[in-house]
Amino acid sequence: MSGRTVSSAILILVLGSFFATLCDVFIKMAGVDVAIFQFTFFRAVFMCLILCPIAVAKYLSSPRSMATLGLKWHFIRGNIWVLAAVLLVISLAELPLATANAVFYTAPILIMLFGAFFYKERLTVDVVLAAVLGFIGTLVILRPTEVTFAMISAVLFAVVLAANSLLIKKLPQEQSMLYGLFVTQLFALPLAGGLAFWEGETFELEILIYAAVSSICSILYSVSCLIGYRYVASSKVTSAEYSGLIFAFLLGWWVFGETPDLGVFVGSLFVITPLLYLSHRDIRRLKKEQLMSNTRSNLGAG
Repeated sequence: MSGRTVSSAILILVLGSFFATLCDVFIKMAGVDVAIFQFTFFRAVFMCLILCPIAVAKYLSSPRSMATLGLKWHFIRGNIWVLAAVLLVISLAELPLATANAVFYTAPILIMLFGAFFYKERLTVDVVLAAVLGFIGTLVILRPTEVTFAMISAVLFAVVLAANSLLIKKLPQEQSMLYGLFVTQLFALPLAGGLAFWEGETFELEILIYAAVSSICSILYSVSCLIGYRYVASSKVTSAEYSGLIFAFLLGWWVFGETPDLGVFVGSLFVITPLLYLSHRDIRRLKKEQLMSNTRSNLGAG
């Protein structure tokens, strides 16, 4: 699977979505009473350890000046990652896997809204409608007769994830994604370690195991995105990532015995359908632009 064709890129992204959902499964398996800050710290440590050989290889094969590019943004993203990781653990500890993931999928909508606000990107009626439907879908999924901390954490996680994703635009284009991820996680260590020390919970081997396997799954997801979006236009394949919601339904049922009710299915449709429509619209726009470009080329050649 090279990722050079649309079909192979889609397959890679579907596999990536599976690993992302598997990461959530291992985080949820850590349990309600897990030492949240300690768990987050170990996740950052393991991600650094796994990425370290790749980062060293990139450092040795690149100009030394490349290593220090974008440090400010890596620092900001690293500390935001800690916040996102904590919110993720809290929301997954109490909410069903499918419910939490359905809320997380509002992040792409928030990215579009934040992009319009912070980067002055064009905000169309379609995007606004997608945001409204996504908000309605979130309410249908959560049905907040009483607002719990887990519900708030899930929504805040989507917000923080969207903000951190937008900051990727600030990172230097010439820098390797995996090297950048290593630096980001390196900057996450002081805050995560400080919080773990402040938490003062006793060390448990079980936490170490879940932190390790969830970190591996998280990195595999990042690698799949790196390969899946490298050669093919993102609008052609991005809808493949929504397969993660299907994996969340299946793994939630198989691992935790969770059976999503009708509200989760209906709410998920409110969230996912507008995103699929926007993706399909972008594909049609790109095809139209390509057709017009080819027509002009043929007229010019004639």
